[in-house]
This record gives sequence, C-alpha cells and structure tokens, in this order.
Amino acid sequence: MTKSYDAVIIGGGHNGLVCAFYLARAGYKVRILERRNVVGGAAVTEEFHPGFRNSTASYTVSLLNPKVIADMKLETQGYRVIERPISNFLPQPDGGYLKLGGGLERTQAEFARFSAKDAAALPAYYEALEVVADIVRDMTLKAPPNVGDGLSMIVDALKQGRRIAGLTIEQQRDALDLFTKSARGFLDSWFESDAVKAAFGFDAVVGNYASPDTPGSAYVLLHHVFGEVNGKKGAWGHSVGGMGAITQIMARVVTAMGVEISLEAPVERVLVDGARAVGVRLESGEEVMGKAVIANVGPKLLYERMMDPADLPADFVKRIRAFKTGSGTFRMNVALSALPDFTCLPGVGEHHQSGIILAPTLDYMDRAYMDAKRDGWSKAPIVEMLIPSIIDASLAPEGCHVASLFCQQFAPELPDGRSWDDEREAAADCIIATVEAAAPGFAGSVIARQIHSPLDLERKFGLIGGDIMHGNMTLDQLWAARPVLGHGAYRGPVKGLYMCGAGTHPGGGVTGAPGHNAAREVLRDGAVFGRLWRRG
Repeated sequence: MTKSYDAVIIGGGHNGLVCAFYLARAGYKVRILERRNVVGGAAVTEEFHPGFRNSTASYTVSLLNPKVIADMKLETQGYRVIERPISNFLPQPDGGYLKLGGGLERTQAEFARFSAKDAAALPAYYEALEVVADIVRDMTLKAPPNVGDGLSMIVDALKQGRRIAGLTIEQQRDALDLFTKSARGFLDSWFESDAVKAAFGFDAVVGNYASPDTPGSAYVLLHHVFGEVNGKKGAWGHSVGGMGAITQIMARVVTAMGVEISLEAPVERVLVDGARAVGVRLESGEEVMGKAVIANVGPKLLYERMMDPADLPADFVKRIRAFKTGSGTFRMNVALSALPDFTCLPGVGEHHQSGIILAPTLDYMDRAYMDAKRDGWSKAPIVEMLIPSIIDASLAPEGCHVASLFCQQFAPELPDGRSWDDEREAAADCIIATVEAAAPGFAGSVIARQIHSPLDLERKFGLIGGDIMHGNMTLDQLWAARPVLGHGAYRGPVKGLYMCGAGTHPGGGVTGAPGHNAAREVLRDGAVFGRLWRRG
C-alpha cells in the first residue's frame, strides 16, 4: 500500500533531521528515508575495531548553529561539546612547533617566536576576519535572494546587502579580499612568517581540492571560522560520544514528535507527475508519496542519479553536469596502543587535544595539491590528526586511544584509469608514514585502521567524488548560485521538490542551517496550517 506524507525527506543526515524537526513542529507528517542502517549521514559514530569507536567521517564541532541547538533543545538531551584548549599545533621542519589559540595574548606570544611583526598584526587580523565572519553568520539562516523572483528577489538582495553596505571602505576591502583572493594572497598582506601563514592557511584547504594559491580559497578559510563552541566565536571542540551522539539525539527528538525514520530505505527515483514532484520510489519498489519531496543529498546525486533528465529543464541539466564536486579528502580512523610522541614536543600535553596539523607551510600545501593533480595523490599529504579519546574515555579501551586522520590532497578520480580500490592501502600507508616522520613510533602503535578513500566516501555516504561539502565552495557555487542560479533558495526546478543539504547555502560542515532554511521555505509555500498546498 502506498503511504502519503506532508513531507518526504531523502537522507537521514543532520540537515534532514533538522528540517524534519521544524516541519514536525509546524504539524507536518514527515518521513525520513535513509539508505544506511544508521541515521546521521556523515555525522555518525561507529565501532571500527572491537572496543574502538570514533566519528567515522565528520569529526569535529564548531559550525552547528546555536539557534538549531536551542530550538531542538539538544543540550537538555545530552549534547555536550568540549572546547579545544588550543586550536592547532603545527610541527615545523626545523624541529620547532607553533601553537595557535588559547587566547589572543597567548597566540601573540607564540607568533613572536617567529615574527614580532606578525604578533603585532594579529589583533587587527582577528578584527578584520570577525567583521566579515559576523556578516556570514547573519546570512547563514537566511535564504539567498532567488534570481528570477522579480521584486521579492530585489528586496531580499537589498536586505541582505545592507550589512555590507554599512561597513567602512576598509572593511569592504577586507570582505572583497576574503571572497575573491587566494589564501596565500590574503595572508601575505597580513603576515610574513611561513609558519604563521600555514596556521591560518590550513583552513583554506580543508575539504578544498585546491592550492592555497587558488583564487577564492580565502573564502574557504573564512567558512571555517564563522562557527562557535559554547558561545565562543571561532572555537572548535569535540562532541562527547562522537559526532554520532549529535545525530542520535536529533533522531530521538524528531521521533518523539512523530517523525518516521526508515533505515535501509535507499531511494531509487524521485517521482514526477505533471511537472511536480509527488513522491519517491525506493529500490525495494515501495513508493512513498509526499506533498513536498526534500532532498538531503548532494545536487549531483539528486539530479543525475535519482531523477529522469526528461523531468528537468534542459539548461538545468547542463548546469548540474557542470557543477563541480570533489574535495580531495581521504579519511582514516586508527586504533592506537599509545599516544603519539612528537619529536618537536615530547610527552603528553595540551597539543594532543588540539588539531595536529602536518602541513608546515603554504608551499607544502601547494606541492601536495600539485602532486595530486599530476599523480592522483600526494606522497607528502596534508594531515590533520585529532585524538578525541584523550578527553572522551568512552571511545577506546583503557590505556588505548582513537585518532581521526583528515587528509588532503587525494584526487576524486585517479589518472590513467587507476582505481582507489587498488591504491587505498598504499595511500593509507603514506599517511601513516607522514605522521611517523613527526612522531616516531606512531606506526608501531597502530592496532587497526579504518580507511575511507574518495571512492569509499562516495559509496558509503553518497558523497559524489568523495566531496564532504556536497560541491566545491567556489564563488560560482556559493549563496544564490548554490547549486544553480535561480534555485539558490532551496527549491528545485520541479514544483514540490526542495533541497536541504550542504549543496545549498551556506554550504558544507555540520551547521544545520540548510535544514533550518529549507524547512522555512517549505512552510512558506504551504497554507496557514501547512496542509493545503499552493497549486500551479
């Protein structure tokens, strides 16, 4: 028997759960269809070796929107994030190291060891970044003005542009730099030390298959600093229980509100009738009908694999074909018998609770990208290691640890017809060797490892090209143009079809913002009580 709902959501990731919450709160009958056997999308905690659990893909918290946290009352349900004592720790080629974070004065003292000029420039840099980050925060929970909507588009654009118009000319120049320049070009205008520039430049290549010299990469840097942890802007932290703790809480919240969550329910096709999305067909053959069909999957997956091109406008099909994906990401989790001991800073310390960045200069990051472009993956990759078990004993047996290894640059598709199935183990060995070079003995402490090549990320989580952002975060794929100009306000090109994933504004990361915003647009398109839908 075919079941019908007010809203059918494809994908049980965090944005789908957030969207379901706001719709259920408005009285909608909602069903979430998740292809895997666990809810949460890429924000899940899984046991990958007996006794060892970790955040499998997404691995750290900052961008989850405070309004979403408050509205869903996550903190009353057990949501807890422990802030990093320092942000990042960067071993240096000369045997030294740099620590970033822990307060302005402390960071200035660190920078002064490399450059007195850079230490003096830091307060003004933070202020410039924060002014623009505040604008991004303000726009995060707003639907972009939708090109083609006539007067309403103009009004929305004027409202959202008011903040920028109110900036001083110097601040407007900073904003322009951040949205258009390369990370190196932007950082060169502020700092002189290679180590200092690397400390900030790392954020520009996270989930970005590009060089820090690539125009527009400065925006990716900005995208990673507009979040907050426990009210502290720009901070990052660890979700107790891993990232899956967040989505499991969200699932409990929406289930209590009457939302149905179906696991192992992969969607095969979005059903369109009379130029309107009316439901979905599962791979099992079951059809689930909905007045609104809301996709919490990437645009490439939705429009190229779940829809008949004949149901879409020809120009839209062309634009989606050109939509760029592939974040250059390789994710590993490792079970450890001991903490890594770094040559540059021996012993256990606060650096073990930070992001440990093995990418000491922007030149190193550029070479990693160029190597990947030529050979498929870098033999000297960019590696960020987090060790959450040092503050969360629930993740590993006593005396042991788990570590997340987030790695760049690894091509979405290997050249010369090679497959990631054949090279994933060699790439993983290279990553382990990269850590071993900074912390001798690390390789010997690895008990087990869980490997996710770009192809594994696509197969397991539906991330086309292994793209953790659901699409490149470039200027042509941001704001009102994410994913396609004219469909930046969460509505697809077929009536009744909506998008609530990271392929929409404001983009990647565990923010909850696309889910929040998409739900608002669905409700806006509904009648007063959300049951009588606008026709035509």
